[in-house]
Amino acid sequence: MVEKVKFQLEYEIKSSPKILFSFLHEPNALAQWFADDVTYKDGIYEFSWDDEQHAAKLISLKENKLVKYKWLDDEPYHFEMEIVQDELTNDVALAITDFAQVENLNDRKLIWNNQIEYLQSVIGA
Repeated sequence: MVEKVKFQLEYEIKSSPKILFSFLHEPNALAQWFADDVTYKDGIYEFSWDDEQHAAKLISLKENKLVKYKWLDDEPYHFEMEIVQDELTNDVALAITDFAQVENLNDRKLIWNNQIEYLQSVIGA
């Protein structure tokens, strides 16, 4: 098995945590920005990109705060999206934790950058 390294990214999102949260776990909302198509059945999310499917199980969910998905075909790796709100300014950020092979790290970060940019346009942030 090829080892992957953990990386974290953070993006400022001009949205309420409640609105943003729906885009992190509802299949229809995820399909608007994260994947070409998303289906949910029996606790498993099926993400589709360019006719390629990847299944993930939602392993953690904290209302308006955090979602963590575990890839079924890429044990033991997962990715999580956490909503962080500054107590003083109420600014909202989305913190991403993911894993990638060292040689693919920059590409993976670029993919997240593009996806989050698309998310911001979808929610009007």
